[in-house]
Amino acid sequence: MTVRTPIIAALLASTAVTLSASPALAQDAAEESAAATADAVQDVDSIDEGDPIVVTARRREENLVDVPISLSVVTGESLVQTGAVDITALQDKTPNLTLQIARGSNSTMIAFSRGVGQQDPLWGFEPGVALYIDDVYVARPQGAILDIFDIERVEVLRGPQGTLYGRNTIGGAIKYVTKRLGSEPSGRVRASYGSYDQLDLVGSFSAPLGDTISIGGAIARYKRDGYGTNLTTGVDQYDKDVLAIRASAEFAPSDSIFIRLSGDSTVDKSNPRHGTRLLGNGVDPIYAPTDDVYDTRAGIGDTNDVRTHGYSATGEFNLSEALTLKSITAWRSGHTDTLIDFDNTALPTLDVPAEYDDDQFTQELQLLYQGDRFQGVFGLYYLDGRASGAFDTVLGLLDTTILTSGEVLTKSYSAFGDVSFDVSDQLKVSVGGRYTRDEKTGSVYRQNFTGIRSPYFGNATAVPGLLRTDYTNTRNFERFTPRVSISFAPDADTNLYASYGQGFKSGGFDMRGDAVLTPTTVNGYNPETIDSFELGLKKSALDNRLFFSLAGFFSKYKDQQVTIQQPTLTGGIASYVDNAGRADIYGFEFESRFKASRNLSANVAVGYTHADYKEFLTYIAGGTTPIDVADQRVFQNTPKWTASGSVTWSADVGGGTFSLTPAVSYRSDYTLFEIPTPLLDQKGYVLVDAAANWISADDHWRLAVTARNLTDKRYRVGGYNFPGATFGNSIIGYYGPPRSVTGTIEYRF
Repeated sequence: MTVRTPIIAALLASTAVTLSASPALAQDAAEESAAATADAVQDVDSIDEGDPIVVTARRREENLVDVPISLSVVTGESLVQTGAVDITALQDKTPNLTLQIARGSNSTMIAFSRGVGQQDPLWGFEPGVALYIDDVYVARPQGAILDIFDIERVEVLRGPQGTLYGRNTIGGAIKYVTKRLGSEPSGRVRASYGSYDQLDLVGSFSAPLGDTISIGGAIARYKRDGYGTNLTTGVDQYDKDVLAIRASAEFAPSDSIFIRLSGDSTVDKSNPRHGTRLLGNGVDPIYAPTDDVYDTRAGIGDTNDVRTHGYSATGEFNLSEALTLKSITAWRSGHTDTLIDFDNTALPTLDVPAEYDDDQFTQELQLLYQGDRFQGVFGLYYLDGRASGAFDTVLGLLDTTILTSGEVLTKSYSAFGDVSFDVSDQLKVSVGGRYTRDEKTGSVYRQNFTGIRSPYFGNATAVPGLLRTDYTNTRNFERFTPRVSISFAPDADTNLYASYGQGFKSGGFDMRGDAVLTPTTVNGYNPETIDSFELGLKKSALDNRLFFSLAGFFSKYKDQQVTIQQPTLTGGIASYVDNAGRADIYGFEFESRFKASRNLSANVAVGYTHADYKEFLTYIAGGTTPIDVADQRVFQNTPKWTASGSVTWSADVGGGTFSLTPAVSYRSDYTLFEIPTPLLDQKGYVLVDAAANWISADDHWRLAVTARNLTDKRYRVGGYNFPGATFGNSIIGYYGPPRSVTGTIEYRF
């Protein structure tokens, strides 16, 4: 399938649209109607008395207190000033959220919220927590670990958001909200140096060309040595090597028209992360674990290359004082070459070279109405996407390679609406719904070869063997997902609400499916759904210096898509996707932000999630009769408890403002897979961070020293489990960053 021709035509023909910049350099303003609104959106830490916290969680600007959704808001300035490396720092600030870099990757996103997510980033599998850059859905997780750059704020929406955000928001949505260029010349340059020879250089500018046109651009270079070393090849492990570039232009010929064009490119050449062995094979010392968890003995190589590109056009038209039309057109593509050494030795015991390719074209139209007692948004959405790839599973001890390749073509059509009506000054009712139809065509090819690597990955002498899978199939999935909420406001600063929402993620095809071991794989797997009920309270007090929210939720999760990979008795690896059955999930989130005085503020967040399988049906080892193993399965990447807290103290020092922010976060025990694996599963842990900032009185200069993971805690964020002699007893883990200290100097003009 080729989507470039209609993409180019749509970009040229569209009179309005929006998109993102690159994942590292996203920038858009479709969510912002004026610069004044952007200035008002900030953490309670920094607001002035009387300023509200404005969000766009329902695709329109609203006071946070009025939104009947459990969500967290973190500003880009807060993330930068506390030394956040990328958006995975949200995990330490947001209740009931897991946000990590995928196993073996440097920039692939894995996200879970309230127990719902998707760990497997293979082409064809889709996430359960969606990433949005402003109004644009990012379909693939590769390259989705966004750097903190030119960002206004991040909104983390919990629970199903299928009505307004559509595809794959069954667990929630992470919304990266960016800035517009504006009509005044501005710019900033930032340089940071820190542990492991970290060197970050970031520069951006915007400038008006007359009264109606502004242009802007940015470049960012992120470079860091690794936390560990590949003891076989000598190169760094867990390093960073990223270059990102963006250019954009905005056209505002009148107060009622706003148009933007933008383009971007990001190149990530960080070395592949091979993990570290957690167990030897009991015989050969070559399989012994390394002394440092960041080291590896992987011998597959060190080539890793992730490239993403995008183009967009964006527009917003005010048809009247009450009516606004938005058109959002976007195209993105990505390519990944990577390597994973599962056995973590110099031998090709269990090695996987892989490549991924994807592109997506999206078009969305929104009609927004803002009346005195009635507000709403109505829209149409279209996606045309392709995700493809190939990888070898090299079993060196058997002199065998299994080549797997394929693609999934997706066309998605949606119509949606969400309206709110003020029954009285105190009572509000919101009703919404979305109809989605997904058309998917999956092709899967899987074949044995004798030899180390297949011809596809360079071994022309490999001998073809058993053809395990070779099929193409098409399935359609459609669903209507409703949402309704009732809000009661006893006063202007309080909101008591109850809501019900349904989430839907369409089915698909297992790109690893082995038709020899699991013949039913050619039929694909079914959609999953969730019904979620929520009760909440939001309160602002003391002239907005105090804000807190409390939400309790209960969800019925059905037909959850769970990827299972397990060794077989014949030396292969069986892969299949189970529609797991039924589960109940309940818990709560509490957040509080308090500005005690001009010089002292504090944030606290606590989350609790209890997730329990009531039925887990699986076709174990290729069987034809499903077996219920609910009593043996748990929810992965879902700690029962998450908590965080920080205090910021500030004072006037040396012609500017000095601030000190210590912070702490806690995650209780969690498992990495549905089947508990004690050697891999992570015990509860605490992380301690600290940040010191000085900002000049004219706001031109910022000096900072930030420290992350002060106690140098070692904690696992991913792993693989392939025990047995054939696989070299390959049980490997991936770890979060160690202690680091960074100094920063920034100049704004």
